[in-house]
Amino acid sequence: MTGTRTMKTSYAGTPLPEVKIFTDRLLSADTTEKVLNALIELKHIRQINICGETLPEKVKSGPHTGIPVNHPERRVIKFGNQEIELIKQVGGFFVELTDEADVDSSVEEIRKVCDRTIPVGYTLEVGRYSKYRPTLTDTLRC
Repeated sequence: MTGTRTMKTSYAGTPLPEVKIFTDRLLSADTTEKVLNALIELKHIRQINICGETLPEKVKSGPHTGIPVNHPERRVIKFGNQEIELIKQVGGFFVELTDEADVDSSVEEIRKVCDRTIPVGYTLEVGRYSKYRPTLTDTLRC
């Protein structure tokens, strides 16, 4: 079968740009809280996703299976006007912007926030890193 079919992408009009921030080291819960609260104050940010090492609630294997893990970085943080349980030791942020027109100014604002709140080094890149429409694997049931 030969042929091409073009499909229009619809996700808030177009795939929106994202800013990827990866820190040189994993951040503490306090630093993560500062970064997140500084980022949500900026204009042109649609959503923020975090990534990092999961901090387990209980020991999953071995002789101490089922015993609670008392990790000091797994705790409740204040994010905006809500409290959320931080279950990861964060090492990266994916910040989705609301508009393609203001990418340069938004990246500069994000860079200033990172310089002010992240005490360890970081890298910052602009692109599209997460899915913006359903794919075949979303519809398959294996």
